[in-house]
Amino acid sequence: MKTPPPESPGDLGTIYENEMVDENHKKALEFIEEVTTNAEQVQKRVLYEILSRNEHVEYLQRHRLNGHTDSVTFKTTVPIITYEDLKPDIDRIIAKGNTYSPPILCAQPISKFYCTSGTSSGVRKRIPTTEEDNERRGVFRSLVKPVLNQYIPGLDKGKAMFILVAQPEDPTPGGINITPSSTGRYKSAYFMKDKNFTSPIQTILCEDSYQSIYSQFLCGLCHNKLVVRFGAGFASRLVRNIRFFKEHWSHLCNDIRTGTIDYARITDPLVQKAVLEVLKENSGPELADFIETECMRDDASWKGIISRLWPNTKYIEVIVTGSMSQYIPAIDFYSNSLPIISCRYSTSECNMGINLNPLSKPDQVSYTLIPTMAYYEFLPVHDSNSSDARNQEQEPVDLTAVELGRDYELVITTYTGLYRYRVGDVLRVAGFKNNAPQFQYMGRSNKLPSVATERIDEVELQNAVNIAANHLMKFIHVSLVDYTCFTDTTSTTPGHYVLYFELHCGMSDALVSRSSVFEECCLALEESLGNYYCFVRKEGTVGPLEIKIVEKGTFDKLMNYAISQGAPVSQYKTPRCVKLDPIVELLNSSVVSNYYSQACPKYNGM
Repeated sequence: MKTPPPESPGDLGTIYENEMVDENHKKALEFIEEVTTNAEQVQKRVLYEILSRNEHVEYLQRHRLNGHTDSVTFKTTVPIITYEDLKPDIDRIIAKGNTYSPPILCAQPISKFYCTSGTSSGVRKRIPTTEEDNERRGVFRSLVKPVLNQYIPGLDKGKAMFILVAQPEDPTPGGINITPSSTGRYKSAYFMKDKNFTSPIQTILCEDSYQSIYSQFLCGLCHNKLVVRFGAGFASRLVRNIRFFKEHWSHLCNDIRTGTIDYARITDPLVQKAVLEVLKENSGPELADFIETECMRDDASWKGIISRLWPNTKYIEVIVTGSMSQYIPAIDFYSNSLPIISCRYSTSECNMGINLNPLSKPDQVSYTLIPTMAYYEFLPVHDSNSSDARNQEQEPVDLTAVELGRDYELVITTYTGLYRYRVGDVLRVAGFKNNAPQFQYMGRSNKLPSVATERIDEVELQNAVNIAANHLMKFIHVSLVDYTCFTDTTSTTPGHYVLYFELHCGMSDALVSRSSVFEECCLALEESLGNYYCFVRKEGTVGPLEIKIVEKGTFDKLMNYAISQGAPVSQYKTPRCVKLDPIVELLNSSVVSNYYSQACPKYNGM
């Protein structure tokens, strides 16, 4: 039996478009298969391309690479560095732009600097990028949806409800603007062509975060039946977006009911025009009544609010690895436990890894590093508190030489002028895709400032906080909203660690007074920080750990302060260790109670 012809030219276009999508997805999956199968050869080629095209740049000449493109010469000649080592060169380019001859870092002109938030240290890193690298990042992102469609079909038939906020670009004396990498992505040609978002591009590029978020929620509600993906960048951002919606849903309902906007809330003319077009086609009393009914349910808990307001949502797309894992219970609550998918592993420095098993549980997410994106090396990570490894250094290994189950700190060499650059992320080898390893993101390798000779990093701190939070939930009806740490070496002798906890009380807004439970929580936290920490506590060179409970909304104030200092909204992550005086003062001004460990943690000998 012959297939009946399409009824209209529009159907022909749809069939052709679907065939093109299927063909592009097929090519993307074949590409992943090829580069992971030939990972070692691809990595050699990538290093050759980077070094050959940049052989005359000042940085490589300074280190006397002399045109060599092999890995052995490269590793013996060029040192492993941190951002602080590179900062003088970055500052020179910021001052005079692409005027140097020879160029300082890379042969191609630097088009922008991507900046990090710099929340905890006060230093916003400026990472060079080029127009070609933006295209490379676009190719990387085009690999994600073909992987997802293998597990969750039909994504191209719906829209994505993401709240994406652009930031203003900062000019420099040398004429190269500084911008968050997320903003660079939203302004890229690849992103501009993507019509599968509920938000018009004008609402995303609006640099007033309130107007941007409000208008994107308005458009997302108008398209609520079309939404198949719901998300944000980081898990913390998604939870904050829901809080924003809680505060403003009645105003949003009014706009939808009347089919117009509150011009006092949305003042940007381009945003006004774009949102009014959406309202014209999709608003009305029926939709407003539906939203109002769902938001005013008797239980007032907002359980499942995402799946109720956007009923065709197939999954939540958000980063929940590392310290973001603490937000998983809140996301499960708001979404009725829809699948949570962390699609990609990217940094301001480079887009690197894709989750090839997107439906894996959040605590089992691993990323396959795409070998074409950069040249990768891996520094073995030791238990920072073990007596035989604290000062031990080992040579880095290549991508295909890592060992299953081991932790490594990532070192990258990029097309844009980063050579043997320590990203600062700790990755654990979880498996392999053909000959390419798959990594779990464990957290930052950042060490907390030491009180004595102990060394605690963010990964160890996160694990200890998870244990402490679980201990609290066993005895009192609270959950951890957010936390950070401060090394206090001035108010007590010896110095001690302070953990600031913001808690959500399930019974009421008042904190349940159970001193003994919090004191036990302090001890549970200490016993989870490693044997060497327990040793220095027993020795008396580190004082008892302290937990300070801060009032509701403290970490929102912390975020607002960081944004006021230039931190990108979409890239903001709560700092897990704070050092700056204004931040510490803000936290201390919000403390409602504090507790100390009343016993010395168990020490099992070295």
